[in-house]
Amino acid sequence: MKYQLKTNNKTPLLAAHRGVCGANIPCNTLAAYEIALRQGADVIELDVSKSKDGELFAFHPGMEPVYLKCGKMISEMTAAEVREVPILNQDEVPTHYRVPTLFEALSFLKDRAYINVDKFWTDVEGITACIRRAGVEKQVIVKTYLDEDSLCNVEKFAPDLMFMPMVWHKDESSEMLLKRNIHFIGNEVLFDKDTDEIISDEYIAEMHRKGLLIWVNAIVYNENDVISAGHTDDISLTDDPEKGWGWLLDKKVDIIQTDWPLMVGQYIGDRHRNE
Repeated sequence: MKYQLKTNNKTPLLAAHRGVCGANIPCNTLAAYEIALRQGADVIELDVSKSKDGELFAFHPGMEPVYLKCGKMISEMTAAEVREVPILNQDEVPTHYRVPTLFEALSFLKDRAYINVDKFWTDVEGITACIRRAGVEKQVIVKTYLDEDSLCNVEKFAPDLMFMPMVWHKDESSEMLLKRNIHFIGNEVLFDKDTDEIISDEYIAEMHRKGLLIWVNAIVYNENDVISAGHTDDISLTDDPEKGWGWLLDKKVDIIQTDWPLMVGQYIGDRHRNE
């Protein structure tokens, strides 16, 4: 069975980047996911790391020195060790929060929102098995790069899961993906210029004619890594939302990933009321 993402032609879905975190609530925790849901997120984005004994956790690989500061990476710890490490809050003070397993995170979100499982390419077989064990196949969006090994693994282990590759600048893969045993539903488009083909009105309209979706990112995870040509959460919050969220809305994209779902939702509501 192939599952579908239900979208609204007038309002894009809002994807909460690692949930909603801040102050004493760390990202990629069940608390962060709950807050994101309460703030109107339609999609929860989460990351996956694996312990040295093979347990999958909801944690962004490589961020241990920032959020755990325990002197080890999750890949160097047993699952039992990971469960004992406190996550730090934004002032680097230990909290009572612990890194949830991927199964715990998926089970917590079952029947509550769509789930974007990032870092899927790191263990397509193992992550897919966890998704199936949690019974969230109909909710999950998985992403990989377009390398042949990743695509072959998706075909082998996850042909029914909703799949969105990450595509830079120009789309040279959609026609190929439509011919493969992959449940291709659209592209996460990454662009550093307004003029990139992949964010043009013509390209987006053509994708929609094919029944395919467009995911864009308003998040800023690294100011030196531009993925939405400056149409970001930052400019929306500190300058003018028309330059950020408004510009993306005008493009008629289907999903916007943000760190501020409540404020994006309020902005969209205000925009509709003023139309």
